[in-house]
Amino acid sequence: MTFEKADACSLLADEQVTWAYHPTTRNIPNLLRNLWLALRLVPRYRPDVIVSSGAGVAVPFFLLGKLLRRRTVYLEVYDRIDSGTLTGRLCYPIADLFLLQWEEQRARYPKGTVVGQLL
Repeated sequence: MTFEKADACSLLADEQVTWAYHPTTRNIPNLLRNLWLALRLVPRYRPDVIVSSGAGVAVPFFLLGKLLRRRTVYLEVYDRIDSGTLTGRLCYPIADLFLLQWEEQRARYPKGTVVGQLL
């Protein structure tokens, strides 16, 4: 599950992909579309863990994942060092594991685990 953008299309050309709707931040129609995708895909694939690297599409998948007792792992984005993202703030309370790339991100997410920069 990712956004249909040039880099994703080229990197995932030989993979099975479902394209999410974007933009996601503060876009209620796309939130509902992505919730519909979550309602279709999570029961079909039955993942043990739902992982997000910071896209707004994480919110409906995390909510459904929690309802279905799936573990959730969130990685806060690299470029938000001293402030949290909207998606991070929404997923923080429900994530089983909340990963940070900078020690400074602990100011916003004190229960986060610093794993260092992933480039």
